[in-house]
Formats: sequence, structure tokens, C-alpha cells
Amino acid sequence: MAPVQTPSSRVPASVNDYTVLPLSIPPTSSFPVATKHYLYLRPNAPKIPTENTPRELFVVNLPIDTTEAHLRALFASHGGGARVERVEFEGARTGKKVTAPVTSKSGKKRKRGGDGGEAKAVELPEMWDRSVGRSGNTCVVVFVDAAAAELGLKEVKKAVKAAKEIVWGNEVGDKVPALGAARYLNHHALRFPRTSVLQASVDAYMTAFADQEASRARALARQRAEPDEDGFVTVTRGGRMGPARQEEAQEKAELQKEKQKGKEDFYRFQMREKRKEKANELLKGFEEDRKKVEAMKMKRNKFRPN
Repeated sequence: MAPVQTPSSRVPASVNDYTVLPLSIPPTSSFPVATKHYLYLRPNAPKIPTENTPRELFVVNLPIDTTEAHLRALFASHGGGARVERVEFEGARTGKKVTAPVTSKSGKKRKRGGDGGEAKAVELPEMWDRSVGRSGNTCVVVFVDAAAAELGLKEVKKAVKAAKEIVWGNEVGDKVPALGAARYLNHHALRFPRTSVLQASVDAYMTAFADQEASRARALARQRAEPDEDGFVTVTRGGRMGPARQEEAQEKAELQKEKQKGKEDFYRFQMREKRKEKANELLKGFEEDRKKVEAMKMKRNKFRPN
């Protein structure tokens, strides 16, 4: 597919399935020169579509200072007022967060059962008031419905065709924390969180740890009380648990007897089949021997004088 040229610029309006949206980056104190940046947009087309796919746009080559507020303002001002529900950035979409793992005392992974075998995680206090992405980062913009996604992309194409100048971050203003030295000053302050924040984080960690230990204890108790399919009970470390109720013990004993009876019947069937096969082999050998004896008798009678 050949790129479509805009009437007033030599920059292509589209590349393959992507719409090329030029952005004007205003000058800053650290870089006092205006520059151009290009976004690439298209309807999202993942390998495994979901029910939200029709109302998603895939955006490539985001500026490093992009926030959800920037994209909301972009489509509100230049996308026909299309309403954005949320923005899923690369990395955040896969759930990458600063967390503290919660593990058991032994530190060993438990593979038996689901209780006590999964390591939970507790989110730690944020150290930055605003994240900065890498160059060329991507995101998925999720609109309120499919019609809003179509409208947003359609209006963006019109803006590109009309060579409309779009200043990046012009509509955001003070809605997002500042970058530069102010960001690092806030980072220095956030490195020393308040006592209430630390207490909430510690409480969440200890609650998750207590829940995991309780799940581990329930799993060990279940292993001591329930025999496996072969009738063996798993021997685990720790003190003896209280006896199970009499009704439960009787039910388990009856169930075990039924399983054992089924195995015995199966073994009897195998033994009967083996006896039949052995009897058939003996009968076959007897018939062969009888035929040999008859042949020897006929041969001997043939040469006997009358």
C-alpha cells in the first residue's frame, strides 16, 4: 500500500494501516526549540480479540511524557470529543508494578494443591508522582463504545488531511505533575513516606502473609485427613491434628472399600482371562499331540504285514 501524501506537506498521512498524526512539541527551558513528533494510530487488532477490541485504538511512538490526561485531551479537542474510558500503556497493561512478594517461612514453592502455593504481592508506596515512558512507547486507548473509537479516528484523519497544527500538551495545563527539577524534588520527598502510609503498607503485607499461612495450614490438614486414590495418607511435618468427625470417617472408609472392591474385581477379571488363555493353549497343544499320535499310528499300520 503506497503512502498517501497530504496536500500541504511531504509527510505521508498514512503508512500501511496507520494514520500519521504530526504533533508540535513546544520548547522548554531545557530544550528551547520547537520540534515535530509523529503519532501512529490504527484500530487495535490483537491476535486474540476480546469484547473490547472494537472500541480500542492502538497508538505507537508516544512522546516520553505521555499521560492518560494527554490522550484524553487530544481526542476531546481534535477527535470530535470522543470519550476515552481508559488508557492502557505498555508495561502497565501486563500489570508491572512495584510490589513486595509475600512468601512462607520455608521459602519453598509448594506444588500440591492451590492453597499455600501461590506467592502474593503487596504494592509498595509510589516513589514518583509521574512516570516517564521510553522512546517509542505504545498504548491502547479504550473508548466508551465502538462508535466513539470510530469517531475519534475519523476526526484525527480529518485533522491530518487539513494539516491542522496540534500542540502537544496544550490542553493539559496543570492537570499533570511537572517534569524536570520539580519531578526530582517530589521524588526525594516521596522516598520518605508518612508514618500512616508505611503503617498501611505493613498492615497489608502482614494480612496477606497471615492469609497465606492459614491457607497453608488448611492444605496440610487436608493432606493428613484425606487418603489418595491408592489408599495412602500423605505424611507431613508438624503436630497431629484433631480427629475428624465420625460421620466423615465412616464415609471415607466406605468410599475406600468401594474403590478397593472395584480394583479386586478388575484383578479377578484379569485372572479369569489368563486362565482361559492358558486353557486354550493346553487344548491346542493337546489337539496337536493327538494328531501327531494318529499320524504315527497310521504310518506304523501301513508297514505292518497282514
